[in-house]
Amino acid sequence: MASSNSLSRSFLPCSSKTRPEFTKIGEGEPISVVISLHGARKQKWNMNVVGVTQTSALSSLHPVLQSKGEDIDPSESLVLVDSSQRVGLSSYYEEEIEKLIQKHYVANCASIYGSYSLRDVSLLFRLLRQHGHYVSPDVFNNFKGEDGRFRRNLSQDIRGLMELYEAAQLSFQGEYILDEAASFSSQLLHEYCLADVDDNLSRIVIAKLRYPYHKTIARLTRKDFLQHFEPINGWGKTLKELALMDLRKGQSVYQGELAQVSTWWNELGLAKTLKLVRNQPLKWYTWSMSILIDDFSLSLQRVELTKAIGFVYLIDDIFDVVGTLDELTIFTEAVNKWDYAAIDTLPDYMKMCYRTLLDTTNGMGHDIYKRHGYDPIDSLKTSWGSLCNAYLVEAKWFASRNLPTAAEYLENGKVTTGAYVVLVHLFFLLGLGNGDGIRLTDVSQLVSSVATILRLWDDLGSAQDEHQDGRDGSYIECYRKDHRGLSMAQARDHVIDTIASEWKNLNKECFCLKHFPASYFKRAALNSARIVPLMYGYDEKQRLPVLEEHVKFILFNQTN
Repeated sequence: MASSNSLSRSFLPCSSKTRPEFTKIGEGEPISVVISLHGARKQKWNMNVVGVTQTSALSSLHPVLQSKGEDIDPSESLVLVDSSQRVGLSSYYEEEIEKLIQKHYVANCASIYGSYSLRDVSLLFRLLRQHGHYVSPDVFNNFKGEDGRFRRNLSQDIRGLMELYEAAQLSFQGEYILDEAASFSSQLLHEYCLADVDDNLSRIVIAKLRYPYHKTIARLTRKDFLQHFEPINGWGKTLKELALMDLRKGQSVYQGELAQVSTWWNELGLAKTLKLVRNQPLKWYTWSMSILIDDFSLSLQRVELTKAIGFVYLIDDIFDVVGTLDELTIFTEAVNKWDYAAIDTLPDYMKMCYRTLLDTTNGMGHDIYKRHGYDPIDSLKTSWGSLCNAYLVEAKWFASRNLPTAAEYLENGKVTTGAYVVLVHLFFLLGLGNGDGIRLTDVSQLVSSVATILRLWDDLGSAQDEHQDGRDGSYIECYRKDHRGLSMAQARDHVIDTIASEWKNLNKECFCLKHFPASYFKRAALNSARIVPLMYGYDEKQRLPVLEEHVKFILFNQTN
């Protein structure tokens, strides 16, 4: 069948022309084989034993956090909170951490900034903002000289600079001091690394620059922190031991979920009927695992979300490499009708995909109704209609050989990322929207920011791809058409700046969503944006080596 070669390059997928593989873990291999090959040990963790041991160890840290809350000096207590976050354990101590942060906010907010070190001020600033307490960035003026610039003698304070760089990641629009802080600290930290200092601190600096906490999923990337973490006291050793227990528990949970995804996908049979589409259930699951990685109890939500993600991939490929424009128009009309009777209007190869899309989504809506007392099917099917409508717009753009403006492309491209579909499904899977004080419209700007970041990262990666023939469009291509004479490097710089700007919008939206019903969703939306650089970090062989490394560690690493 003729390919539509549409502009579409959606959420989850990258361009299907090059077909870069997710990892060496084997596209299309049964997940049971993947687990067997990379899990190596055929043992099953005795979760009762692990659970008892971990619960006992976890409880040992509660009094430590509580005692630190009595200590007005922020240094050690803030380092403890930060370390627990970086090893992926903060979800176990949310109440203690919140009380500790609140205490420091009340006790230190007015006084700490004039007398404490760059490290302590930066760390407290970041932790307070993370927990919804506004702190003015003017606190960093204390580290500037008479010329209005950050003092150059701070170049010797490497740990302070690392924390300043971390703090700057939580900036809002218009906070120019934090822009200066990010540029200043980044430059000096890179200079330190280039000095070829062979010590543990330089490795920590590299890890911090690579994975700033706010823009990183701690449980997914904690391998680097654990490698460089040097426990200097009792609680430090406890944290490291707990992190390894947590990793083992996660492996058991995630491998069980992978098995469920494998069963669902194999029983669906779409890999056999749609041979040109990507068969990547492990990649789809990696998205949902990363988005909902903070709570092991959300197994059902991760598995169900993987199904929605899988259909985004499948439909993207139908539009991108399989269907003709006429066929895609018919398919889009059918999705908007959401009626089994429309199956008869579809080409044979589309029929099973359409039927299973309706079956899966209707079933998900029914399950949500049984659990939470309301049926979100109207919102779910509307999200699929919007996705296909946007895909069709891109297909028509390509068919006419006329590129849209960059603004038009981006507005439509935010929808074709699939972020809206996925986050709408997640919203209801988490039980939100049922008289709990939060509506889908309340998080629309949050979703828009995530989709913008995803779209621009995707297109940024595509622009680097030497295999792209330039016919399937990207934001960069449209932007260069709007700005004649602009070089590729200049266009890429613009995209990078736009991504940074959108992160500021996302930060503000998350800061404003303080009330509890939205907390899980806010965290999941942030994780959706955080995982994007790893999902599009292709090397010259069109592989994802960094993502592969982290996924192997979290799913298959053999810890003692």
